[in-house]
Amino acid sequence: MNPNTDPSAFSPLRWQGDHLELLEQTLLPTREEWLPCRRPEDVADAIRRLAVRGAPAIGVAAAYGLALATRNLDSPEKIEQEFASAADLLGATRPTAVNLRWAIERVRREFAATAGRPAKERADHLVALALTMHEEDVRANRAMGEHGATLFAAGDRVLTHCNTGALATAGYGTALGVIQSAFRQGKVSEVWVDETRPLLQGARLTAWELSRLGIPYRIATDSSVGTLMAQGLVDRAIVGADRIAANGDAANKIGTYTVAVLAARHGVPFYVAAPLSTIDPHTPSGAEIPIEQRSAEEVAEVFGVRVAPKGARAINFAFDVTPAELIAGIVTEVGVLLPPYGESIQQAFAQRKAGPQ
Repeated sequence: MNPNTDPSAFSPLRWQGDHLELLEQTLLPTREEWLPCRRPEDVADAIRRLAVRGAPAIGVAAAYGLALATRNLDSPEKIEQEFASAADLLGATRPTAVNLRWAIERVRREFAATAGRPAKERADHLVALALTMHEEDVRANRAMGEHGATLFAAGDRVLTHCNTGALATAGYGTALGVIQSAFRQGKVSEVWVDETRPLLQGARLTAWELSRLGIPYRIATDSSVGTLMAQGLVDRAIVGADRIAANGDAANKIGTYTVAVLAARHGVPFYVAAPLSTIDPHTPSGAEIPIEQRSAEEVAEVFGVRVAPKGARAINFAFDVTPAELIAGIVTEVGVLLPPYGESIQQAFAQRKAGPQ
């Protein structure tokens, strides 16, 4: 598919032969610019600044960053040193998103398996691996979309939080990918888009993507969720995740827990869509998920314009954790997982390991 003619084929990452380019998401929706990344430091900076964001996209970007670290090196010792340094640098950028760690560990294993080969061959192998991971994520997202669409009914009005489309992945999207697939089947009449304070990923990014896809939407303040549901204007809610614990607890953008609690209060099914790479079987529950805190200035200012008194203190949790009992289903590339999640998650990993039946 040509991303220039098919909005669903769009990806915010593109490999340009010798470097990576990322769509600079901090400038959306007013400007569309591509950020060239020629060093792992460039990728790490983009991840920290949220120029690239979303757990799957961060993981794939990190894979490309590790490939960049090994290019144009002749010494076996130097390539080992540069790879290790880049892995540490990239791994420290965002603590909550498990896809980052998953991607780095996968690339690390592949790199170790090529020990003893010429440096150029090892570097080329990492580029090929990053491209493969990019393609795999898009395929997983499209499969997720088809599985998740079965949960929708004709004319559904769906609410989503933050951004979970192609911009947050290697392409197509997780929760927004599910919405897109359901819309194509005539099952979505309108999307309620939470603005998602403090950085407005919903108003800036999700709205931008829905506009490109031709899906009807309306933006609502985060504090409107309860009223929307109380007035019967929401038929279901679906969000993404940055890490899902082994028991099904899900960490996602701050405000997601609020949506889930309100959905439970009003009888609105609440779903999470994420690839299996977002599920961390080594984290028993949400209590063990590290929650990133970002700069208080992101709360006190809105894109450089101060909205709080000078010297005002603020707290800025980037994520919260939704308990598994509030989640009606977890949509993955192998199907929709249902409670009890401890069992269904184990079965999903076993199914992926077994491969196509």
